[in-house]
Amino acid sequence: MNRRFWTIFAGLFGLTTVILFAVPSSAQMQEVKPKPPMYSYVANWQIPRANWPDMANAIAPVSAIMDKAMADGTIIGYGADTNLIHQPDAETHDNWWSSMSMAGLIKVLDQIHESGNANSPALNAATKHWDEVYVSRYYNWKSGSYKNAYTHVSVYKLKKDVPDDALDNLAQHLVVPMLEKQLADGTILEYEIDTMAVHTEAPGTFVIVCLTPTPEGIDTVQGAVIQSAKDHPLGIQAFDSYTDYSAHRDELYKSEGAYK
Repeated sequence: MNRRFWTIFAGLFGLTTVILFAVPSSAQMQEVKPKPPMYSYVANWQIPRANWPDMANAIAPVSAIMDKAMADGTIIGYGADTNLIHQPDAETHDNWWSSMSMAGLIKVLDQIHESGNANSPALNAATKHWDEVYVSRYYNWKSGSYKNAYTHVSVYKLKKDVPDDALDNLAQHLVVPMLEKQLADGTILEYEIDTMAVHTEAPGTFVIVCLTPTPEGIDTVQGAVIQSAKDHPLGIQAFDSYTDYSAHRDELYKSEGAYK
């Protein structure tokens, strides 16, 4: 179960049929449809350990820009994350913002560059830096600010021969109903299922993101998945028929930010 967090067994009758019979009837009654696209810009930074204490000073003036952009409706959320699971080539920190348009992302990016805040000593010390732009049609959040929260990210890659609606089927019939329940009871503050809007990597990658206010929330979400596996084994047995599990990765961050 730890090895396969989200799983589906397609069988002879197809993925959608299996999920509909495997998911609880109460979850089936929640009709899930794609929402208007939400775009997210993520700036990733690999910062030397000696400069980690300086990151708070680097992020503070950027947050002031984000607050104004959220107040006027340019963006709907923003935040900053510190990576808790360090890898040799991975980021140590990131900052991000989300908008209901690509134009909103770029307007804020231009404001950051014009302000000079992208040239802070901490960011200039970065040994690596790269950006990513995502789009989501499945997402939800609780309004307000958060601090000392935790973001769990699961990265997957669809197989080349899957149907065009593979991700929609996974989202609508399994992932979103489960995460909506966790959002309703306060276990999570936000979730989204992302794909790349600007393909800096090969197409087919999708990302499931959950934000929890406490570390216990991570266990609660995983516990819900495990319980679903016991109660509805057909609906929770790996995306094996649709995903290339060799490309799966998990990430865990300490997070702060706000949603409109």
